Amino acid sequence: MPLSEPVPRERRHNRNLEMTGYRREDGLWDIEGHLRDIKGYDYDSAWRGKVTAGTAVHDMWIRLTVDETLTIQAVEATLDAGPHRICPNITPNFQVLKGERIAPGWFNNVKRLLGGVKGCVHMVEMLGPMGTVAYQTLGPSRVSDAQDDAEGRVRKKPARLDSCHVMASDGEVAKERWPEFYTGS
Repeated sequence: MPLSEPVPRERRHNRNLEMTGYRREDGLWDIEGHLRDIKGYDYDSAWRGKVTAGTAVHDMWIRLTVDETLTIQAVEATLDAGPHRICPNITPNFQVLKGERIAPGWFNNVKRLLGGVKGCVHMVEMLGPMGTVAYQTLGPSRVSDAQDDAEGRVRKKPARLDSCHVMASDGEVAKERWPEFYTGS
């Protein structure tokens, strides 16, 4: 169901955020994020001069290449447009993610590694949902702590359990999918 009809208004800012996951021929996975901010009005920029409505203020990309354990094998970050001349200088810092694993606490780890002056706030913001896209992309292909291993050892609590109201350990989804971790009555 869409939102209710708004009062008359003028668009001032639009953020487009697109994220896509790909399976590669070499067995790895690419998770790509693209963020584009566009103003609905003209403005003057000390660096860019007059920026007309519809021109990207921010236009940035990140590609994370991960393996089946969601460990980052490669990182590519580019910044095609930013409000300041030196904005693109930060992209090499994103290499610090190589070797990191997308797992519970992912975004807190990203903020620790790239927050504040160590990164770009907009590119850092992209990385949170990119972790979710990685989980969604790999799906059942992912090596998961929640699955029995080949030797039949006991499963660990699934990371998704208690991550939202649907995945509550005392709820119907947990009872159906992970009865050994179900805590309801």
